[in-house]
Amino acid sequence: MKLSLAALLGAVVMFAWEFVAHTFTPLGEAGLNYMPNTDAVSSSLDSSIGAKAGMYMFPTGGLTADSSREDKHKGMERMMEEMKTKPSGLLIYKPAGTVFNFGKSIAVQFATDFMKAFLVVWLLAQTRLATFAGRLGFIFVAGVLAAVVTNVPYWNWYSFSGTYTISQIVMEIAGFFFAGLLIAAVCKPASTSSP
Repeated sequence: MKLSLAALLGAVVMFAWEFVAHTFTPLGEAGLNYMPNTDAVSSSLDSSIGAKAGMYMFPTGGLTADSSREDKHKGMERMMEEMKTKPSGLLIYKPAGTVFNFGKSIAVQFATDFMKAFLVVWLLAQTRLATFAGRLGFIFVAGVLAAVVTNVPYWNWYSFSGTYTISQIVMEIAGFFFAGLLIAAVCKPASTSSP
């Protein structure tokens, strides 16, 4: 019961921090730019992709979803050559008519924060860390791991901007730290708990 409470409290703190970071600091939009000439770009995307939502890489090197393994190897070489003379990137595409469900996104975010907090609480419970600083340090390191394991590969392989990557890492680590303050206070080893 104490672990579930610690996870819930940790999730609330993470969620509150994310709200503050996105609403009152530049971290939430750092590294993101607004596309110029959106009408022309939107029209081109609509005529090229249509109603098929998804993630698209470009240039393609002639690759399609049906390309064989051998074709993919050759296509990657062509793609690298095309990148020397053509724009390249990763596009997250939603067709016209897509309705953004803010309530659902908020719920998914909180559920994600709860899962992060629950997992770090469970891992912490497997240790015998007796001091507050030790428990907080454990949670902080877990936050560093969580922040680096996804954000750095996105920067490395998909060219997410450095500014965006650093801001996401800072937000994630800070979220674990703030949640860790509360979790470390609540999750004490049995031998150090009050009678």
